[in-house]
Amino acid sequence: MTQASSDPTAPFPAPAIGIDVGGTKIASGVLIGGELRGRHVQPTPETGWPAVLDAIAAQVQGLQAQFPDAARVGVGVPGPLSLDRRRVKFAPNIYGFTDVPLVEGLEERLGLRVVLENDAKAAALAEAHLGAARGTGSSVYVTVSTGIGAGIVLGGRIWRGRHGIAGELGHVTVMPGGPVSGAGLDGALEAIASGTAIARDASYALNRDVSTAEAFTLAAGGHPAARRVVDQALRHIGVALSDLQKLLDPEVFVIGGGVASVGDAFFEGVQAAADEYAGPFAPVTIRRAQLGGDAGVIGAALAAGQEGA
Repeated sequence: MTQASSDPTAPFPAPAIGIDVGGTKIASGVLIGGELRGRHVQPTPETGWPAVLDAIAAQVQGLQAQFPDAARVGVGVPGPLSLDRRRVKFAPNIYGFTDVPLVEGLEERLGLRVVLENDAKAAALAEAHLGAARGTGSSVYVTVSTGIGAGIVLGGRIWRGRHGIAGELGHVTVMPGGPVSGAGLDGALEAIASGTAIARDASYALNRDVSTAEAFTLAAGGHPAARRVVDQALRHIGVALSDLQKLLDPEVFVIGGGVASVGDAFFEGVQAAADEYAGPFAPVTIRRAQLGGDAGVIGAALAAGQEGA
């Protein structure tokens, strides 16, 4: 699977606008020669999807006023997309964001071509070209936060698969008969090892409300129940990565997201489990994401540049 990485600036011969839409905020910026400029953030409207599209359009127009050459627009959104990537099937935590004709709605508002991308896949693209996986020909980006998402990058481009679902790591079954996920699947990885799952299990084990951050703090301090909850979650993630290593054999895994930001304890636990279950096969190389909150914006801009070139 190893192959030469493309020039990071190749996907955007002209400036590209990236928009990252989340449940609480909409972030944007312009990617020029690998540098993100004109960053802007505003709260996500809570009055339905037309208001969200209006807010996105206003951000694009504001950026174009600053950067007149920016005529490519990419938008990253959480949740599954239609196969043609023109509609958002549903976006968790964004009010009223179900079956949204995002591309059509924005193109009508802006008179520009718009490229839609899943937010985890956008971040994967960003880390592959300008972040922790830069210089590699194959990488898998994993975000561990409220849920668990992933994106696979081969030869500088997202690998989508036949139905566009490649990278849905959070919905891979790791414990048949286990807790039910938001997608209605029992024992999926994100129902076992996401931030939400860790907080749920720690709260149950300690018989009080416990946040994900507190669970890690208690575990680090030696609390037996909290430590078991955290260790089990990290073990499941590490096992999942070792399985992906055997299936895809990527050069590197890049992990980001709110849970991963707790630091060394997270990465040490995941790496230990991945090493154990890799067995005599290839080693599992894990790196920390480098682009932080800019990854979604950068990746959306990259997606626009690649498809507009």
